[in-house]
Amino acid sequence: MENPIEENQVDSSRGKRVRRFFRRAGWTVVVLLVLGGGLFVYGRYYFVFGSGVKAGTLNYVVKKGYIFKTYEGVLIMEGFRTERQGTLQSNQFVFSVDNANLADSLMRLSGRHVELKYNEYIGTLPWRGYSNFIVEEILSVQ
Repeated sequence: MENPIEENQVDSSRGKRVRRFFRRAGWTVVVLLVLGGGLFVYGRYYFVFGSGVKAGTLNYVVKKGYIFKTYEGVLIMEGFRTERQGTLQSNQFVFSVDNANLADSLMRLSGRHVELKYNEYIGTLPWRGYSNFIVEEILSVQ
């Protein structure tokens, strides 16, 4: 006949192992969720998807917003775009600026032909601007 005290010790150690397994599995899931969430946020909002240069006549740069005041601008590029036959529409490059000094410089250049270097992001952040395109630098002014 088996000793009931030994049987309870076996059940107790088995229960501890099961609890330890679920505790480790839970922490592993939490760590994986945090890492996955961090990678998603980085990829969507901070990873530079593309960068380039756009040239055209600077229409305006304004500071606007309800909670986050951001700098938004429009560059009118040469040429016309037709989405439907028989219509004409100018090409506009809508952008945001996250540097106040750069935005002030652009505000003084309205109506001038400029070349702007920009970065494109997949998602927008409210404090960075309304557009996926963030102007980083003024390359030339004519």
